[in-house]
Amino acid sequence: MKPADIFVKSKIKEQKEIPDIKPGDIVKIYETVSEEKGKKAQIFEGVVLARKHKKEAGATITVRRIIDRIGVEKIFPILSPAIQKIEIVRRAKVRRAKLYYLRNLSKKKARLKKKEDPIISEMHQSPQEQSGEEKKAPENIN
Repeated sequence: MKPADIFVKSKIKEQKEIPDIKPGDIVKIYETVSEEKGKKAQIFEGVVLARKHKKEAGATITVRRIIDRIGVEKIFPILSPAIQKIEIVRRAKVRRAKLYYLRNLSKKKARLKKKEDPIISEMHQSPQEQSGEEKKAPENIN
């Protein structure tokens, strides 16, 4: 076995719980940033334009966000120790593997159609809805 193969296998074993991220997903990435005073958590929320290298040790995702009318893209290595957590906020219905065309569109035209995903809708339900208790309207007794 090559030393590179041993390194890749060790990284995959250390791999934390990573959701199935696809292009078109709107994700929140919690990463630690080191500053002069110490480390702090920073959240970057945006649309996933591309995912490269599948589930390898060097897998990356490209996330785009508009900040003050300027497009900002970051490339995150998925298995980086600086990334604490990746949370999928919403899924979109897309027909491409790479969404680089969103770079040239204005804000309104760059909107993606929402996709109903049961896994994500369960994550964002209130605790009452998850336990099966739903609020019922009072019945009229006449």
